Amino acid sequence: MVYLSANLDFTSILTTVGNWLVTEGLKIVAALIVFAIYCAVIKSICKSINKRLQKKHVDDTLRKFSIPWLKRILYFIGFVCVLAYLGVETSGIAAAITSVGLTIGLALQGSLSNFAGGVIIIIMRPYKLGDFIECNGQSGTVEDIKLFYTYLRTGENKIVIIPNGVAGNSTVINYSTTGTRRDDIVFSISYDNDFEKAKEIILDCIKNCDVILDDPAPFVNVKEHGAHSIDILARYFTKFDDYWTAHWYMMEAVKKAFDENGISIPYNQLDVHVVKNQDEKDA
Repeated sequence: MVYLSANLDFTSILTTVGNWLVTEGLKIVAALIVFAIYCAVIKSICKSINKRLQKKHVDDTLRKFSIPWLKRILYFIGFVCVLAYLGVETSGIAAAITSVGLTIGLALQGSLSNFAGGVIIIIMRPYKLGDFIECNGQSGTVEDIKLFYTYLRTGENKIVIIPNGVAGNSTVINYSTTGTRRDDIVFSISYDNDFEKAKEIILDCIKNCDVILDDPAPFVNVKEHGAHSIDILARYFTKFDDYWTAHWYMMEAVKKAFDENGISIPYNQLDVHVVKNQDEKDA
């Protein structure tokens, strides 16, 4: 009798499990299949939107920010729909999201300014990906813009992370907006040299540099009569990407031309006068 009862119980369990698999189990499997298809469709749609925005030359910052978030929102909507299909009460999910959002907001009060700064940067676009900027004493190329931080790559290939709250509320110098950049170099020569000849040499070096622009016209003139030298200012414009090429060229070319024409770059000098006291004079 015990054996028959155990066998009957086992049969009952199998029947119950089988009925559940036929009803609820198939429902869950169908929901998972539909959700997987939904995710694949959303991924394909977002990929298509991304390509279309690229073809229309939409700003990279806006595109790289909006597409991932659109995908996450659509995934979440699909997930909630699946839960509703399975009979899960979704109103509790909304309440939980509200509660979690309030808790996170209270815990991250200091970071809310960074979030607000990130939103302002995305909307107002004082700078975008690829721009060379200077902010909060740091300068570099904008590598990425997140909701909370902006990432800069410096000339030393270092990554500088700037909080968006700081970037959104401080002065930002964007060197890439106009497409050109001005360079001011001061060359010092001795008072014994002909400064007019030095100006001609500097202008010749500028004309021989292919990456220096003719418009606006370069400017070379005496800037200051220093304590030990005459300082000559050379001012010219280049395209943004050619700035350092022209700068290093001018530094070398002018020095070589000065040497060839006998124009010297003076060293700082200090004249020391020794005054003898009265005892030494009497001796």
